[in-house]
Amino acid sequence: MSAQNFISRELAERIQNSVGTPCYVYSESILRENARKALAFPNRHGLTARYAMKACPNGNILRLFASMGLHFDASSGYEVRRLIAAGIDAERISLSTQELPDDIVELMKLGISINLCSLAQLERFGSLLPGSKIGLRFNPGLGSGGTNRTNVGGPASSFGIWHERINEAKELVARYDLDVFRIHSHIGSGSDPEVWVKVVGMNLALVEQFPSVTHLNLGGGHKVARVEGEKTTDLQLIGERMNEAFAAFEIRSGRNLHLEIEPGTYLVANACAILARVQDVAETGESGYSFLKLSTGMTENVRPSMYGSQHPLWVVPADDSPRGEKDYIVVGHCCESGDILTPAPGDPEALLPRRLTEAKLGDFFVVGGSGAYCSSMAAKNYNSFPESAEVLLRENGEIALIRERQPLEQIWANETKVEL
Repeated sequence: MSAQNFISRELAERIQNSVGTPCYVYSESILRENARKALAFPNRHGLTARYAMKACPNGNILRLFASMGLHFDASSGYEVRRLIAAGIDAERISLSTQELPDDIVELMKLGISINLCSLAQLERFGSLLPGSKIGLRFNPGLGSGGTNRTNVGGPASSFGIWHERINEAKELVARYDLDVFRIHSHIGSGSDPEVWVKVVGMNLALVEQFPSVTHLNLGGGHKVARVEGEKTTDLQLIGERMNEAFAAFEIRSGRNLHLEIEPGTYLVANACAILARVQDVAETGESGYSFLKLSTGMTENVRPSMYGSQHPLWVVPADDSPRGEKDYIVVGHCCESGDILTPAPGDPEALLPRRLTEAKLGDFFVVGGSGAYCSSMAAKNYNSFPESAEVLLRENGEIALIRERQPLEQIWANETKVEL
C-alpha cells in the first residue's frame, strides 16, 4: 500500500500556527503499527528487530521504538553516541560501519556489539581487542536495490567482506582469538521473496563456516511503496519463505539460529510527511511546463534529486473554492536546477509532470513518504535555509514539537574569524 495523506487542512493550519512550515510531521499511530509488524516477523528460534537509525535519528522516535521493544543498528560511532544520549541501553546497540571509530575500545566497553565489515577492520579490531565477541558482515555476492545507489550487495558494492575471501577472514579470527557469534549481510531495498530466500541460502552457507555463530542478521532493505505502482515488502511472506531455509539448515547442521533484522525505511517512510506551502508558480509556454514552487525542497528531502525517487504529492487547498486538476512540475525553493520533486522514476535529470489538484499561492502542500532518509539526509543549510522543525502527531490528535526550527544564527555559529 502506498502512502496516504494524513494531514488535513485543519491539522495543517494548526501546525502552521504553532511551529510554521516547512515542517516534518510524524504519525505516532503509524510508527507504532509498523513497529508491531516488524516485531511479528516470522522466526524459528528468537528474533531481534533492530531499527536502522540512519533512516531517521530523532531521539523521540528512538525512544518510542525502544519502548516497544526494538533494538538498534548504528552506522557510525557518532550514531552510537547519539543513541546513548537518547537514553538507549548500549547492549541494545549493534554497530556496522564503513569507518571503524577511533574510540571503538571505549564503545565496546560500554556494551555494544559490532559487525566488522572489512578485512582491514577485522585486523585493526583484533589487534586492539583480541579475544572479543564479534559479528562479521559479508557481501554474499547478490543485491536487490531499487537503484544502483540503494543496492548494497553484489560486486558493485563495497559493503562487507567479499564472500570469496572468507578464508582470509577465518585466519584473522584465529590469529586474534575472536569469537564470531553473528554473521551479517544486507542486500539493499528489495521486496522479491525469491531474492531474500536466495540470500538466506548464501548466508547460511557462510554460517556453516563458523561453528560458533548463533545469530544471523539479514539486515534491512524491506522496500516500502510510497506511490502507486511500487510494492511494499510483505514481511510475513518473506519471513515464512526464510523459515523454510532455516528449517532445512537445522536438519542439516543440528544448529538453531537466532534471527536479526534491521528495518529502517519500513518503519518510518510512510509515517511522515513534509508540510509546506505553495509560494510561487511559473509557466514556460505551450511547449514548456507549469511549475509549482514550494517552500520546501532538497533542504528537507534530497531523495528525488539524488535517486529520482518518487514521493506522493498533495495540494491541500487553503480555501473552499472549486478546483480542477492540472499537470505540474513541482520544484523546491533552492537556487539549484536539480531541486525538483517530480523527476522521472529513477532518473533525477528527467522531468515528469504530476497530475495534481489545481493550486493557488498560499495553499498547503504535502510531500508524503518523507520519514526515511529525508531529515537525516537533507541538503542541510543549502542557500542558508535553517533546518526545519519536526512534530509528532500523537495518537490523541495533539501535536508535540520534537525538534525546533534551527535558529538562523546557528548556521554560522561554529565559524571562526580570521584577520583578512
